[in-house]
Amino acid sequence: MKLRKLIRVTHRDMGYFFFAMTIIYAVSGIAMNHLEVWDPKYIVKTTEVSTDIQMNGKETSEEVVMQIVDALELDALYKKHYFPNENTLKIFIRSGNAVINTTTGEGMIEVVKRRPVFGEFTYLHYDPVKYWTWFSDAFAVGLILLAITGLFMVKGKHSITRRGLIWTLAGIAIPVIYIILFM
Repeated sequence: MKLRKLIRVTHRDMGYFFFAMTIIYAVSGIAMNHLEVWDPKYIVKTTEVSTDIQMNGKETSEEVVMQIVDALELDALYKKHYFPNENTLKIFIRSGNAVINTTTGEGMIEVVKRRPVFGEFTYLHYDPVKYWTWFSDAFAVGLILLAITGLFMVKGKHSITRRGLIWTLAGIAIPVIYIILFM
């Protein structure tokens, strides 16, 4: 088999094999680049609530707490509760919690839900277990081979010795310039 044919076959087959991983890492990488704007793993929904039920701070009885749980329609989600301080009631619910000011009756319910697709992609991107590390390393080696074989796939005026060289040098220059300017 000629070298150029071997390069093309390697590039093609590795591209097919690592297609899903490329999409997973690209999508989750974009999502993780914007953590200050949104959480790619979870959707957090907060709701302000209020209750007129009278509470006596930490002295509030179990019965009164359960009335609050019913009034806030949290009874199906209720797990347990406690008073972190004199004026705060914290109610743990499935996938979240509620925090109520025992003096004013004002509070906030927070429910956390795993974000579909992005949650799973981000989980894989963070390298969850040892065996996944091996596959991620194989993917990294695959990307290196895809990059190298990609340089030598095309012949003629679009090859690495002509037009391809300009694009390759431009692609190298951008991270080098960034490192020089910002590190």
